[in-house]
Amino acid sequence: MKLVTFETAGARHIGALLPGEREAVDFTAADGAPIFRDMLALIDGGAAALDHARRLLQKPPRTVAVDSIRLLAPVPEPRQMRDFLVFEKHLRNARANTPTLRGGARLDPATIELPKVWYEQPIYYKCNRFSVIGTGQDILWPRYSKLLDYELEFGVFISPGGKNIRREDARAHIFGFCIFNDVSARDAQMREMAGQLGPAKGKDFDTGNVMGPWLVTADEVADPYNLTMVARINGEEWSRGNSSTMHHKFEDIIAHVSADETLHAGEFLGSGTVGGGCGLELGRFLKPGDVIELEVEGLGVLRNRVVAQV
Repeated sequence: MKLVTFETAGARHIGALLPGEREAVDFTAADGAPIFRDMLALIDGGAAALDHARRLLQKPPRTVAVDSIRLLAPVPEPRQMRDFLVFEKHLRNARANTPTLRGGARLDPATIELPKVWYEQPIYYKCNRFSVIGTGQDILWPRYSKLLDYELEFGVFISPGGKNIRREDARAHIFGFCIFNDVSARDAQMREMAGQLGPAKGKDFDTGNVMGPWLVTADEVADPYNLTMVARINGEEWSRGNSSTMHHKFEDIIAHVSADETLHAGEFLGSGTVGGGCGLELGRFLKPGDVIELEVEGLGVLRNRVVAQV
């Protein structure tokens, strides 16, 4: 299923798209379905809730035209968010191009020495779960930044949760997938991370975490490690990659995070940027008014406009 959170008549509802993606079944309108009060409740409900949702798809209580509703992030406030850095090409390219932000020359990505720990375990930071927006919503350019960047990613929502999850059992803890744009204020990020901590304000600003356009349940993604990923700015393709180049897979990520730490249903784990998947790697950045489109095979198109604040 392609699950959506949306606003209609001033109220927040959840549902799922019908084939063709022109209509959505409104789960919130279904009588006797309190588990569908929001997307986190559906995720908490696990297999039983998904079975109920599938039955509603067969006999919809109410449908709405997609062009008549306002799509929000599938999970407007995730329980927790972690974003990883698992694409080696991205890390090499980003480090090679970082000196250009300070007036230096670009380095050869092949000569960049990566820390040993990066190969040994998935590296991550925790995002601001309150700054999430969905497709069609404006990204507000932070006033303190002059270099704003997109990041072409996707990620998973967890259900059920668990602790000390074995890698071979981890796939069963993936509820679904969605596209993720980890918007970055590169000048702020470079400045603060010189202090050996972060990112902080390089990532943490309202509207900085973009998810959507919907949450695709795990059963509809046959192979998450062979998905074409494309970024377009104002209709021009800037980036193209494939999820097959992930060094650490989501199974590795889940096993690592859950080591002596409980992973809860409704938490989000981002892949990090695919190789070539951001402006920093390309030596070009966003400008106010730009329209960003991130497309991941089978997961839809996440579309947002960048707006300068006065």
